[in-house]
Amino acid sequence: MNIFHVCEYMERWLTEDPDKTAVIDENGSVTYAQLVDAYQSIASDLARKIEQGSPVAVYMDKGIPALCSFFGIVSAGGFYVLLNPDLPIARLSQIQSVLQAPFVITDEAHSTQAASLFAPDQILRIDELVKTPVDPVLLKTVRANALDTDPLYANFTSGSTGVPKGVVVSHRSVIDFIEHFSDIFAFSREDVFANQAPFDFDVSVKDIYTAMKLGATLVITPKTLFSRPVQLLDWLCDHEVTVMIWAVSALCLISTFHGLDYKTPTSVKKILFSGEVMPLKHLKTWRAHLPQTMFVNLYGPTEITCNCTYHILEAERDYAEGIPIGKHFPNEQILLLNEENECITEPGIEGEICVRGTALALGYLGAPEQTAAAFVQNPINTRYPELIYRTGDLGRYDEAGDLFFSGRRDHQVKYMGHRIELQEVERGMASIDGVERSCCIFDEKKQKLYGFYQGTIDKNALHQAMTAFLPVFMIPGILDNVEEFPLTKNGKIDRKALLERKRRRK
Repeated sequence: MNIFHVCEYMERWLTEDPDKTAVIDENGSVTYAQLVDAYQSIASDLARKIEQGSPVAVYMDKGIPALCSFFGIVSAGGFYVLLNPDLPIARLSQIQSVLQAPFVITDEAHSTQAASLFAPDQILRIDELVKTPVDPVLLKTVRANALDTDPLYANFTSGSTGVPKGVVVSHRSVIDFIEHFSDIFAFSREDVFANQAPFDFDVSVKDIYTAMKLGATLVITPKTLFSRPVQLLDWLCDHEVTVMIWAVSALCLISTFHGLDYKTPTSVKKILFSGEVMPLKHLKTWRAHLPQTMFVNLYGPTEITCNCTYHILEAERDYAEGIPIGKHFPNEQILLLNEENECITEPGIEGEICVRGTALALGYLGAPEQTAAAFVQNPINTRYPELIYRTGDLGRYDEAGDLFFSGRRDHQVKYMGHRIELQEVERGMASIDGVERSCCIFDEKKQKLYGFYQGTIDKNALHQAMTAFLPVFMIPGILDNVEEFPLTKNGKIDRKALLERKRRRK
């Protein structure tokens, strides 16, 4: 289907299957007809207030109202940014200082907090917006002036300068990715997608737009369940979920507490994970309980729209040497560049992973210098202007041509006179019996290497076990057994929080 605006995904089902359940959250559900009616009401109000290409903030928890707000904003000609209520007000204030959104859509539960960020005349209540009569003539005019290169959303990530970076992604980039994504993994209208990721994290983009494209059902899993594995598994089973596109940490939460021994969600046919390296022990646990399920390793930063590579795991392969990030999605190309900006094709040689193609984001909001530093001219192409994105990630090919993630350029540290890769230390720790998960952090100020882990093995035994296969300079001088890892809002291990916690104890 050739489309140029994401709302065409939902609007298709108005004629084909309007009464199909589109979205379920903890408070109820909506059909495709109800979803479209709600967001077109929101758009009919907003289109009179905003200019084409304007950002509009959404300040509420993830759920059906947030989704209706997203689609209403883009139907009105704007692009959306979720302000996650879990973030500190100071952080949200930083984001708004960059975003400069003229309006915010919120609900009753969050209107007071929204008032600390926006003036009264900037605050729009979702319960009022959905009462607006739909103006089909106005919405048709707005759509007629839309382009597929218009921005769809912005996700804010940490910035090296201390100011959050807003990654702006267009309709075209999302449509191009979702079309291939849904075909490659053979998702269907009968699928039930269990959303895990926050709506300000681009993993949720795969849940939302794949389900909407296919006319499938999106189940928005309450965030509170991710601290209660038993109830989380009950939720997955009760909703007969078939697809989980989850962060590695969320999957590990269940396997760490042996949740699958309590109840296995046998309806799940496909599990796609990303964000961090999947620990082999946890992968084996999931595969043992769901032997017929497809498992996929996905890779890619926010700046290239969700993912640029994938690897479908092979049933008979043990992955003792690590799980490859695989091969590129269609209409994207990986360039593995050395320090001289030459393309690496031979196996075993490390280079920076760079990406070209339609999937590239438009850039960083209001940050032309940062955009120019990350989105650069393709050094292989000297004939015409063509941008690539430099991920800052390192990779290498194996003999079979599979691409492996080798770590971050900024995760290579100089310790005891040696240059080491922190991921290699983590992988070594995680391979030891009695270690469930591991994380290695270098304290540059104190020149100390810390090894954090969850598991039953004591520190002395772990240290001894590591000496069997790691050189002395790669073994953390301080090992710390933690009950749980602090997580970022995106479900990744929060390395800064771990280090700060360790420093406070000293």
